[in-house]
Amino acid sequence: MLLNIRKLLLLSPLLICYHSLFAQDTIKPQRFNFHFQQTIITQTKPSFYAPYSGDNSLSPKSETATSLTTTMFAGARLWKGAQVYFNPEMSGGAGLSKTLGVAGFPNGETFRVGSAEPKIYIARLYLAQAFTWGNERDTVADGLNNLAGFKSKRYFAVTIGKFGMADYFDANTFSHDPRSQFMNWSLMSNAAWDYPANTRGYVMGIFTELGMPTWALRFAATMTTTTANGSVWDERIRHGNTQTLEYEKRYAINDMPGKIRLLGYRNNGKFGKYREVLAISTPPVIDTALAYGRHKYGFGINGEQFITHDLGVFAKASWNDGHTETWAFTEIDRSISFGSVLKGNSWKRPDDEIGLAFVGNGISKDHRAYLAAGGYGFIIGDGKLNYRPELIAELYYKINAYQHKLWLTPDYQFIANPAYNRDRGPVNVFSLRAHIEF
Repeated sequence: MLLNIRKLLLLSPLLICYHSLFAQDTIKPQRFNFHFQQTIITQTKPSFYAPYSGDNSLSPKSETATSLTTTMFAGARLWKGAQVYFNPEMSGGAGLSKTLGVAGFPNGETFRVGSAEPKIYIARLYLAQAFTWGNERDTVADGLNNLAGFKSKRYFAVTIGKFGMADYFDANTFSHDPRSQFMNWSLMSNAAWDYPANTRGYVMGIFTELGMPTWALRFAATMTTTTANGSVWDERIRHGNTQTLEYEKRYAINDMPGKIRLLGYRNNGKFGKYREVLAISTPPVIDTALAYGRHKYGFGINGEQFITHDLGVFAKASWNDGHTETWAFTEIDRSISFGSVLKGNSWKRPDDEIGLAFVGNGISKDHRAYLAAGGYGFIIGDGKLNYRPELIAELYYKINAYQHKLWLTPDYQFIANPAYNRDRGPVNVFSLRAHIEF
């Protein structure tokens, strides 16, 4: 009897391993999936003090604005390691003051388009091919642009088509998605990363990723647009192009997971230079000095850490050279942000969460001089400038309103020195977000 018990104890790890492998083998990878999301954000602000305004100023009057995005996510598994995804999307509405007047704009779901009428377009259409090796695998859950199945911990993946750079780069568990987390642009990604995109936030290009159990290395080469905040792709790819590189390291402190990401980028295209236009026109107009051979480069660091199973913290810092005009994202050349997110277990609402974050944004000396001389970018410009860093605080509470399908989020943002102008503000923005996902 004793001998049998000893044999059982010796065999038990093998039995557990066998059972685990058998259980994995019985799970069938998903061939197709379909998901849907809709996000509606209504924001309002009271009037604030502003002795002057320019063409791109946030209106000092009280106002209310609503934005809407609706997206369908379709995915299919083709052959071994290959998946294709298609996302038609509709967006409409507008941000406060037509999405102008704040570099760290308070609604990450608004686009810089001239019309508030709903428009339908293709957000993403891409093919992804993965080459894998090794026996270690992670389970992949059914989700938005994710087919349920297994993913090797060692892989090399290539994606080609139309996608969002934020789909792959500069992720953060606590601060990345304005549909479910913080709403401010400065908290979506490293704010000084002028990430390549058209006016809707998507890009054409190729993305590659080398993944290992504790780290990943990512690189993307993409197109750029013919104009700042534009929608027409520059076909002179040799002159207009972008490169983005990111290294991610995963680790644990006291069994609590954490990640750190280091990002670098270089954008090349027909850009205007602030210093050059300051010398040739008054007030300066950045589009009068466009020329190929111009570059914008920058760096970012992005960290996250769970403190407990319910509490996580994050911090980001980014910088770009600031010599050429902002081309795709927003007019931020230096940024630092930090914050935390707490799950609601302690007040018996485990699926709710509360988030608090702080942001400091700045611009380069050349960029300041351009705005002070009366120049305009595509986001900000008050006609003159009394420079101070733009300071932002955001607080939200996300409520699981119905079975993880409907989420309601009241949100408050305090913005000091909007568009880096000490003469204007501060601004208080109150928001309510409704997000449906299934």
